[in-house]
Amino acid sequence: MLSPKRTKYRRPHRGNFKGKASSGNTVVFGDFGLQAAEPAWVTARQLEASRRVLTRYIRRGGKIWIRIFPDKAITIRPAETRMGSGKGSPEYWVAVVKPGTMMFEITGITEQTAREALKIASSKMPMKTQFVLKKINFLILS
Repeated sequence: MLSPKRTKYRRPHRGNFKGKASSGNTVVFGDFGLQAAEPAWVTARQLEASRRVLTRYIRRGGKIWIRIFPDKAITIRPAETRMGSGKGSPEYWVAVVKPGTMMFEITGITEQTAREALKIASSKMPMKTQFVLKKINFLILS
């Protein structure tokens, strides 16, 4: 599973889910993408499950880009612990995903295959998602 090699702080604050994704919200590398429609924390396990589904479904036919990385540690205090003993120890890693964030991108396969693969991958995610095509801008010279 994915986790950072090192972090600046061992036990970060929880943060908030306000706002939409201002960067990383367009299809850049591939032809098709899976975009988040709601804010959520995506755990490293959920990300790995989605990655496995995608690689198995496209069967080496295309290329996959994972655009998010679980770099936030979530801490949990032990059960039946009294107040005042500090923050708990890190238990798992999450990626903070805001609405509009592009999570996966695929290229090298047909649109129908990409739709099916990303639909199955989205069922592993904790939020609503949408399928996105790459926008191609044509410059018409007159």
